[in-house]
Amino acid sequence: MSISEFELIRRYFATQFPKRDDVILGIGDDAALCQVPDGMQLAISVDTLVAGVHFPVNTSAEDIGYKALAVNLSDMAAMGATPAWMTLALTCPQTDSQWLTQFTQGLLTLAEQYHVSLIGGDTTRGALTITIQLIGFIPKSSALCRHQAKVGDYIFVTGTLGDAGLGLASIQQQITLSPSIKAHVEQRLNRPIPRIEVGHALRHIANSAIDISDGLLADLGHITTSSSVGAVIELEKLPLSQALRAEISLKQAWQFALTAGDDYELCFTIPAKYTELLPNILSSEQYTYIGKIENQAGIRCIDADGQPFLLNHKGYQHFI
Repeated sequence: MSISEFELIRRYFATQFPKRDDVILGIGDDAALCQVPDGMQLAISVDTLVAGVHFPVNTSAEDIGYKALAVNLSDMAAMGATPAWMTLALTCPQTDSQWLTQFTQGLLTLAEQYHVSLIGGDTTRGALTITIQLIGFIPKSSALCRHQAKVGDYIFVTGTLGDAGLGLASIQQQITLSPSIKAHVEQRLNRPIPRIEVGHALRHIANSAIDISDGLLADLGHITTSSSVGAVIELEKLPLSQALRAEISLKQAWQFALTAGDDYELCFTIPAKYTELLPNILSSEQYTYIGKIENQAGIRCIDADGQPFLLNHKGYQHFI
């Protein structure tokens, strides 16, 4: 049975999400009213997920809800910000109560974990599309940005790279995996872990940071372009999971790690003098050294013998 737009909002979104004292007026009026804490700047991100583009059309509603918020939380992590409020624009072909219940549960999983309040948005009928705007706080002059990498910086990434790409290849039946590995890599695709705590820890030692959404090469390329520098990646240093290593060749694993995207890990650069501080603020499993920032423009990928590695492509781009 179909329900009205306003009943949909009341039933699934108006009261279920965490409440915050800094939300003066939330869902139910023409705009939300929120109070920004003293000494803080706003960090604002927005991401749109389109069925068949950002997630396979048969993805579960709960996983879609989770990932829709996770990708925005990843942007907050890359800036070193603390998430606070979100708005949701949901376009769906019909008001399916089971789908909406599961979608909301996916959203709530992360909203409750990071105490994010839903303060407004819009609903409309059409092809399944989810847009979330996330607003967070960061102390003044503390934001991690893309444009401040310096020659000599060490480059690090969190977690492992390439698993989400292998998960997508599995779903698209481009590769056949054992059941346990299939479950692991598809989980990495559908349920990325926002690195909020890592972003906080890096505020005062990292020169630059970005989250890895379109592939390491593409996203590190945003740092090098914005900072007018280059980079060299040591392929043998790339953090690859046992699942990735077990199913494909090493060169294929490098290709996934460099270009597949959807990892939502952080890539960050740190001056050499601060690298000795990393073990004091992060556990050794949370980060891996992969290369350095250099003068030479572009990004060079080299193997253990210093030989260049040629890639089939360099990351995901819309409209190409």
